[in-house]
Amino acid sequence: MKIDEQVWTFFHNHLGYSDEEMIKFKENPRNQEVISKGLELTNKTIVAEVVHSHGCNSQHKLGDKFYLDGAGNLISKLCPKRMCLYAVSALNPLVFSVNELLYAGKNPNEILFKRCGCSDVGLQCGGWGRVVMEVSVVDRVDQ
Repeated sequence: MKIDEQVWTFFHNHLGYSDEEMIKFKENPRNQEVISKGLELTNKTIVAEVVHSHGCNSQHKLGDKFYLDGAGNLISKLCPKRMCLYAVSALNPLVFSVNELLYAGKNPNEILFKRCGCSDVGLQCGGWGRVVMEVSVVDRVDQ
């Protein structure tokens, strides 16, 4: 798929690349493929809902939701006021998987392992608490 020059200009400015860096960026076939399929990402929101929480120092509760745009950026105004780094960082492999499925033209909600948890092992195992989240993808939520 041919990518419109306006799209390349957007990324040139957005990423702050020099002209030389942009040439290298455009020459990479993977970048061309990701950009050509990336429009789908802009129309999606990734939602990570807390499905289990006990003893969470950050006070995350059952039903709390973390919202990310399709590219994996937290939409902070839609998220809890406090966000535990250990819980948020656990989302990394799932957000990556969602992106890969979208690029492959697959439904990201069919991901088989869609749950992750913070790195705290919980009180029973010598930690403090435990938070488990489940990821889903919805049509874009106003950001």
